[in-house]
Formats: sequence, C-alpha cells, structure tokens
Amino acid sequence: MATFTQIAYIVAAILFILGIKLLGSAASARRGNLISSIGMLLAVVVTLLPKGESYPGLGYGWIALALAVGAAVGAVAAKRVQMTGMPELVALFNGFGGLASLLVGWAEYQRASNIFAKLRELSERTGGDPPDAPFFNLFVIALAVLIGGVTFTGSIIAWGKLSGKIKDIKIPSAKQLNMALLGSALPLAVLFGFAGDTGSGYPIFLVIVALALVVGVTGTSPIGGGDMPVVIALLNSYSGLAASAAGFAIENTVLVVAGCLVGASGLILTVIMCKAMNRTLGHVLFGSFGAASGSAGKEVEGEMRGISVEDAYYVLEAAESVVFVPGYGMAVAQAQHAVKELAAILEENGAEVRHAIHPVAGRMPGHMNVLLAEADVPYEQLCEMDEVNAIMPTVDVAIVIGANDVVNPSAGDDPSSPIYGMPIINVHEAKTVFALKRGKGAGFSGLQNALFFRDNCRMIYGDAKATVSSLVGQFGDD
Repeated sequence: MATFTQIAYIVAAILFILGIKLLGSAASARRGNLISSIGMLLAVVVTLLPKGESYPGLGYGWIALALAVGAAVGAVAAKRVQMTGMPELVALFNGFGGLASLLVGWAEYQRASNIFAKLRELSERTGGDPPDAPFFNLFVIALAVLIGGVTFTGSIIAWGKLSGKIKDIKIPSAKQLNMALLGSALPLAVLFGFAGDTGSGYPIFLVIVALALVVGVTGTSPIGGGDMPVVIALLNSYSGLAASAAGFAIENTVLVVAGCLVGASGLILTVIMCKAMNRTLGHVLFGSFGAASGSAGKEVEGEMRGISVEDAYYVLEAAESVVFVPGYGMAVAQAQHAVKELAAILEENGAEVRHAIHPVAGRMPGHMNVLLAEADVPYEQLCEMDEVNAIMPTVDVAIVIGANDVVNPSAGDDPSSPIYGMPIINVHEAKTVFALKRGKGAGFSGLQNALFFRDNCRMIYGDAKATVSSLVGQFGDD
C-alpha cells in the first residue's frame, strides 16, 4: 500500500505540473484546470483510503461524505457566482486554503502532544529520559499555522474590500506595526521549535495563532483597492506556502509538492503584477494606492464630451481597425457576449479587431481573459499590452469598456499621480477613443482619468451591455 501511495503521489505531481503548464495559454487553460483537478482528486483519495481502515464501519463513510460535501459546495459556488463576484470567490478560496493549513498544523500538534504525553508517562514508569519532539517538526507546524492564519484573515479582508463590505482602513504606522508583529511571530516560531516538550509549548503555540490572525487583518486592511489584484496573487502564494509547511508537518509528499507549485506560481504572478503597475511589493503592502486618502494627482482641466450611439456607429462603420479594452465595468454589465457579437460584425464589415488585455485589468489576475473566454472570443484576437501598444497609433477606434487606471495617460505625464510610471495601454494614441462608462465618477482606485478629457475621446454613458447591444442593433438596421 505504501508503494502504491508513493506512485500515486508521483502521478498526481506530474498532473499538477502539466496542468499549470497548460494554464499558461488561454487555448489550453480549461484542459489544464481539469488535469490539475484530477491530480488533486487522486492525491486526496489515495491519502484518505488508509485512514478509513482506522475506523471500521465508519471511516470510509465519513471520507465519502466529506468528499461529496466539498464537491457539492465547490460546484454550487462555481455555478452560481457571477463574473463580477469571481475575485471575491478567489479570495475566499485562498482564505479557506490558509485555514485548512492552520487546522492541519493544529491537529498535527495535538496528535504529537498526545503521543509524547504517553511516551513521557512510559518513561516515568520505566525510569528512562522523557523524549522531546524534534525541532523541525514543531517549527514547520508553527510555520503552517503562522502562514495559514495570515492567509485566512488577510483573504477575508480582501473579500470584504472587493465586495464593498469593508472600506479602506487607515492604520497609523501600519508598516511599523506589521513589522513588529511579524518580528515577534517568527522568533516565537523558532522558540516553539526548541520547546521540545509539546505540553509546555502550548501557550507559545496559541500566541502564534493569535499573531497570525492579527497580522492578516493589519497587513491587508490599509491596502488600497487599486492594489487588490496584486494582493490576491500574493495571498494565493501564501496559501501554497502554508500548504507546503503543513505537508512537511504531516510528512505528506504530494502536499509539499502541490504547496510549492502554488507558492512559486503565485509569487511569480505577484512579481508580474507588480511590474505591470510599476510598483514594488513593499509599496503594495505598505502603501495606499487607491485608498481614499491617497493622492489623486493634479486636477484635469477641460470637460468630458459625450457622443450618441448613432454617431458612434458611423465612426465604427468606417473603421478599418478596432481595439476593445475591457475593464471591470464589462464584468459588472456582463457585456462580454455583446462585445463578441459586435466584434464579429466589425470583422464582417472588413475591420481588424483586437482585444487588448492589461495584466491588472479587473480585480484579479486574468479576470478579463476569463470573461472573454466565457464569450468564446477567438484566442488569436487577445493581445498583450506591449503588442497592442506598438500598433495603437494606427488604430482607428479604441473602445474602452469600464477600464480606468490601465488606460490613464497620467501614468506617463503626471509625476504627482499615484500611478505615474505604471505601464498602460496607450489608447490615447488611437485616432478615436470611445469610453463606455455609467457616469462621470472615478474608477475603483478613486483616480481621475485624464483620457476622458482628451480631444480624441468621446464618452458613451450608460450600461455597457446596453450600449454595445445598441451598436450591434445599429449595424443590424443598416
């Protein structure tokens, strides 16, 4: 059975790696997700099978029930969630992963405590020396609990901020406070490892749990809304690291491998997101980009000029190249299918159509890719920022759907703006820009967009789906 388990773990690890590889392309992402899911199911089943033998007549029933409940909850959540709620769902999944690692570490500590308590009783009766728990075992338990706790409460705060249930919170001297809390937690984890006697180390363990939960709150609460995509990616990495530490604690190979893969991929994604925003990870964690109290840059002069759907139609009808730039507003309006329909009509009319995706568009990594994939937009039409910026001056019409900071020219010409230096999609270089917005308010990060005041930009106010559908209707009436 042990040999079979290890072979199954190797197969599961291969499936994880292959799945992540396929996730790197929009064309193969669905297969990658399915393959990784199969690998995880295999790992879970193989790990739990021997456990059922410990509880004859009951163990396998509980295992089957747990698998069924987990599968049902996941299926219902994935089926019912709206695309606007996807970032919140991802944040919750990260948090549950962290909580699971915390509970696994805690359970392993309780198990070790019971074992060593019995060994100490035996040594007292036999007159031998009482055994101590190895440093490494206790230390990785502390790490699993510490990282898992931070991930759990941090993800709950991120979920609350994304859903609008929690506003940006300004914590005085947040950087110093978080450094002090972490500076206390890490030495305590080392001290806990050296405690040896699992019974006497319990108070230290409880303090580590409390500090972890507090750090998650104080570390995430002050972060502005504009940085949420980076925070989600970082918390995803944390959940992987917590799982890896829990794997070391319970000596489970496949959990270590899976945790390392998630931790490494999440960290790589975090670096990519930071680069796309021209920010360091330290600025994200201790800055306040997008917070209400943050600087909004210099006041933009001029006025936003609107255009009717009918007049916009005439411009689009004559266009030879069109670039769609989706943002969170497209997710709110569920306009992706209407966008696909309009893009198909423009292609039939002889226009070259592209969809420009900024790495931090939306409120989670890959948000816009998921939306457009759901609408079956051809993968070859999806363009990365650098690719589309190279041809933007030749584009006849750029249609911005609910995006704000990722197309804000202040990133290049306003040193006082919080997003100065951030790479953007240069839609302001297009011959004509149509910006679809519900109103004249600022975006999620609270920054005013200078693009909307440019001479080549016209605003089309209203629900994005209704606006795009009206444009489709104009072509139908032609």
